[in-house]
Amino acid sequence: MTTNVTLTVVSRRFLTIVPILALAACSTAEQRPRLRPVVTAEPQIRGDVWQGVATEADKQRISRLGLAWQEALQDAQRGFGREVEAEGPLLRPRAALPRPAPTPGSYNCRLVKLGKATAKAVAFERFKPFFCYVEVEGDLLTIVKQTGSQRPAGRLWEDDRPDRLVFLGSLALGDEEQPVAYGEDPKRDMAGVLERIAPFKWRLVIPWPQSSSKLDVFELTPVAQQPQ
Repeated sequence: MTTNVTLTVVSRRFLTIVPILALAACSTAEQRPRLRPVVTAEPQIRGDVWQGVATEADKQRISRLGLAWQEALQDAQRGFGREVEAEGPLLRPRAALPRPAPTPGSYNCRLVKLGKATAKAVAFERFKPFFCYVEVEGDLLTIVKQTGSQRPAGRLWEDDRPDRLVFLGSLALGDEEQPVAYGEDPKRDMAGVLERIAPFKWRLVIPWPQSSSKLDVFELTPVAQQPQ
């Protein structure tokens, strides 16, 4: 008799515990945070962007920039050593400073050509100053030469190196109002790097240009009285 009473009491207690455990399990499941799948992707490298735009020929030109400096200076220093030295940091390969982005506005620009791409070419040439303009186009800066029979124009792209921007552009000729789009005419395409070389002074370096030189260096200094 005692055994039956004991079993009855245990059974009742078990039946009471089972719903409690079930409620506890439900409560725990509701409180447990739901796990969401996490998708990770490799961060985009800045250089990947401009390399996705540049032609294969221009990527090769930029990758051989160091060689262009070396050969162009060797040519120019045979007879034009004083002229090269007088240009100071403009013609020093490792003169780039941090924060290369120029301020939008009007600039005094001039061109120095170095090296001999042909036997009859001159190894060092300086040209008269002209005006060029830096402006904002969407998320990018652009450089446009405003006067002359040959007027480079192009966009500036961020690079993996923090001391330079990559220039990709083309050439407007004669009375053309706009240059052809980059990549449409390989003979007019231009590629190079923009660097800051002093306070309020930049240079645009074009290696292996499609001309008689091995290196074209444009100097950019802001116009004192900016047009309104």
